[in-house]
Amino acid sequence: MPLKLLADPWIPVRRASGAQSLIRVAEIADQNDPPVALDWPRADFNLACLELLTGLVFVACPPKDDDAWWDVREAPPDPAALDEALAPYVAAFELDGAGPRFLQDFEALDAGPTGVDALLIDASGGNTARNNADLMVHRGRYAVFSRSAAAMALYTLQAFAPSGGAGNRTSMRGGGPMVTLVEPRPGGEGAAPALWDTVWANVPDGRPLPVERMSEAFPWMAPTPTSQTKGSEVHADPDRPPWQAFFGMPRRIRLLFEQADSRRCDLTGAADATVVTGFLQRPYGINYGHWMHPLTPYYRQKPGEVPLPVHPKPGRFGYRNWIGVALSDEPRNPDKVQRQPAATVTGYTRNRGQPGEAVRLIVGGWAMDNMKPLDFIEARQPLYVVEDDDRRKQLETAALGLVRAGEIAAGELRMQLKRAIGLDSADKGAPAEASEAFFARTENDFHEALRRLSIEPEATAPRKAWRRALMAAALGEFDRRVLPGLTDRDPAGAETAVRARGRLLSVLSGYGKRGQELYDAHLGLSVPESARKKEKAE
Repeated sequence: MPLKLLADPWIPVRRASGAQSLIRVAEIADQNDPPVALDWPRADFNLACLELLTGLVFVACPPKDDDAWWDVREAPPDPAALDEALAPYVAAFELDGAGPRFLQDFEALDAGPTGVDALLIDASGGNTARNNADLMVHRGRYAVFSRSAAAMALYTLQAFAPSGGAGNRTSMRGGGPMVTLVEPRPGGEGAAPALWDTVWANVPDGRPLPVERMSEAFPWMAPTPTSQTKGSEVHADPDRPPWQAFFGMPRRIRLLFEQADSRRCDLTGAADATVVTGFLQRPYGINYGHWMHPLTPYYRQKPGEVPLPVHPKPGRFGYRNWIGVALSDEPRNPDKVQRQPAATVTGYTRNRGQPGEAVRLIVGGWAMDNMKPLDFIEARQPLYVVEDDDRRKQLETAALGLVRAGEIAAGELRMQLKRAIGLDSADKGAPAEASEAFFARTENDFHEALRRLSIEPEATAPRKAWRRALMAAALGEFDRRVLPGLTDRDPAGAETAVRARGRLLSVLSGYGKRGQELYDAHLGLSVPESARKKEKAE
């Protein structure tokens, strides 16, 4: 029997009780010991699965407007109701049936087989393996996938597809897009949210997909519009919901199945009577043009240009990256917004959330260097819901000021560390390392200040607390790297280090142009009178 992704249990979850189980898609709405987390063995699978579940609900039973969304929020469906909504699309979601196959080319492909391991974004590429350069990510880690693991690997690849050589198209958001999802916490900050609450928070307004138009959402239901020729780009249609945004198919792939006597999956350990041993692939799948994916933030390089999807950078995601993902980054001039949050984030903070509620933002995605994966980013950041547009603009302005004040403090820390250590030091990475430690150290202080400003936007106490936190963190990171060896340095070197610390302290106390900028422009605080007098005297 083929695996029916809308009717069979195949998604691993952890329930509120701590129990682990496989569920059908509709069971995300189970209110009796509800699922609270996806339980795939890979973080990118969990993120992609959240996208898939959101897309399925968007196709089958989206809210027509915010009032309808609130009606369902207050009276969620049960699994039977969700099964009924999904029933018209069951035939489109067979992984290994005789007809159209989920996210696979409509026709048989003439190609040599590729190992199933290559479905994973962090698998070594062909050239890497041939050159024996797969030092960090080894070839041939997995020989066999269960059908459930293969389905999730296939969806993850199609949704996040990186560059893959000539004709192997990237996802409609480019290689390794950033994904953001709202995560409400109705039970409070410390309570695990039900999986249904997270999915429903991110479902855009729309209308159900008519069965006779399934190929508009599920491209595997018709021959692939290949892209060998110029001008073959497939663009979003502004006159219909962006159903296909959740089901893009840039790669032409056919999975290879093999009957097995309950052979176990090399990735999950689950037994399956039919396993996936590899796949066939041909180039020139769908070449997506301009789409605005509801779960991805966008940016413009210049005002008026077409927005481009944001892509993660390697390393820790912190409050520096938060602006533009949770809030716009140019609140004073809406016509010149350079970065804008995902549509679902904006929709929730403006129309669906309640002021002061506990809500977080899930942020994730592959940081890529062309076709080479560098890092998988995963973070949860606070999200703030305020009363109206005026309060939101105040919050955006305050957040931008806090971040830029932090950047000034971090920049001054790097500069003075370079002076204190000396450019000829063997520890040339210390300034950058100190800067990263500084931002990590001030993360909680940033969100505490912003939380207080979301309640009292004109308050000075949170701004003063933030300035004190910046000073403590910057001086702390400077001292940790400079003071232990200070007595071993020659007098000139020691004096240089002491002077560098004094400059750092001066800026953080409001002295000089940079200090005044930190106080006046970004924190809205008055520069201390002592600093103004010294400035006049000089």
